[in-house]
Amino acid sequence: MTTTMTDAVPHLLQRNHERIDKIYRKVTLRLMTFIFVAWVLNYLDRVNISFAQAYLKHDLGMSDAAYGLGVSLFFIGYIALEIPSTLYLQKIGARLTITRIMMLWGLISASMAFMTTPTQFYIARALLGAAEAGFWPGIILYLTYWYPGARRARITLRFLLAIAAAGIIGGPLSGWILTHFVDVMGMKNWQWMFILEGLPAAVMGVTAYFYLVDKPEQAKWLDDEEKSIILDALAADRAGKKPVTDKRHAVLAALKDPRVYVLAAGWATVPLCGTILNYWTPTIIRNTGIQDVLRVGLLSTVPYIVGAIAMILIARSSDIRLERRKHFFISIAFGALGACLLPHVVDSAIISITCLAMIAVSYFGAAAIIWSIPPAYLNDESAAGGISAISSLGQIGAFCAPIGLGWINTVTGSLAIGLTIIGILVLAGGLAVLIAVPANALSEKPLTDE
Repeated sequence: MTTTMTDAVPHLLQRNHERIDKIYRKVTLRLMTFIFVAWVLNYLDRVNISFAQAYLKHDLGMSDAAYGLGVSLFFIGYIALEIPSTLYLQKIGARLTITRIMMLWGLISASMAFMTTPTQFYIARALLGAAEAGFWPGIILYLTYWYPGARRARITLRFLLAIAAAGIIGGPLSGWILTHFVDVMGMKNWQWMFILEGLPAAVMGVTAYFYLVDKPEQAKWLDDEEKSIILDALAADRAGKKPVTDKRHAVLAALKDPRVYVLAAGWATVPLCGTILNYWTPTIIRNTGIQDVLRVGLLSTVPYIVGAIAMILIARSSDIRLERRKHFFISIAFGALGACLLPHVVDSAIISITCLAMIAVSYFGAAAIIWSIPPAYLNDESAAGGISAISSLGQIGAFCAPIGLGWINTVTGSLAIGLTIIGILVLAGGLAVLIAVPANALSEKPLTDE
């Protein structure tokens, strides 16, 4: 029996696709392993203060309002420098940018071990935010240098899973350090926590300089054929897109587009949920009557595990159906309901953790969906600057929420009013996307063979 040319074509295409998949698995193993660990360290250093909250308030003489202010000050420098940092990455490259960011944030986080006053806490948090500015959009931009659009969504999902991993790892790790490093070498347990969790980021920043490369054509671990396949895929992905030559005009165009503000309202729901999850979870669990630090750390992982599973399922369902708005709103509704119910179940650890898990569904599920909307919704002129603008504007909620929660808790002695307000705002952000973004405006096509 002879094989005709027609019969051979599917086999050749299959072999070609297998070859391409193998190349991208190689790239993913090399890059995403490093980026995943880097993001885990990033998030761990940002939110580990939630486990040290009680110790900091006692040793530094802080109120809940002062703690909330310190949490919020992180976002001043973060918001102000996010767009400049991302644009500067395009000039000097991702390798130098990631090296700078990781070394600075690691050293600043470790130096928080030596705080003695609330003012020093405020300064350290502001400097930490400035140091981390641009890491999230910078990594997203870096991935566009390696992966075409059809592969980027699933890679971004892996990146987002690092947030869940940080929550799953961070609770037990911080609890273990706080339990076993009491007065070791004359230092307090929270001091050791900042040092032991901060310095690895600085070390990894040095490693980034030698490990990462900016573009596929610079990768010595790829052969010429592999480089060519990746570059051809990226070129095909760019074909037909309007180039943006002036990044300043791109940002201005984005700020003039009302759709950017709708999406920023949607994105703002994520850090609002994150404020509860990342900075108040240990306190909420302790308020149910559980005081053992290690046990609090272990229980704090439950919402992150639920959130990670939900994110995978929600993102998969959204991709299969090519539907974003309703998936986003359903995710948001879980968190809004959880936040509103949480003040009324403070006596039950199980129900409180269930409500926190509902908030985690919003936090992770909404994050997985929201960033698939801008490329399909914004026009070519505003899309270039739109992502950075949406990210920065959305973080305003992250700045305001901790201050509001801390102040309300100080004045009333309860988080009830603050949690209810956050629940309402989260629901409003979800409704903004559901109502203001027309379904027919999201022009996405099913994934086809590359």
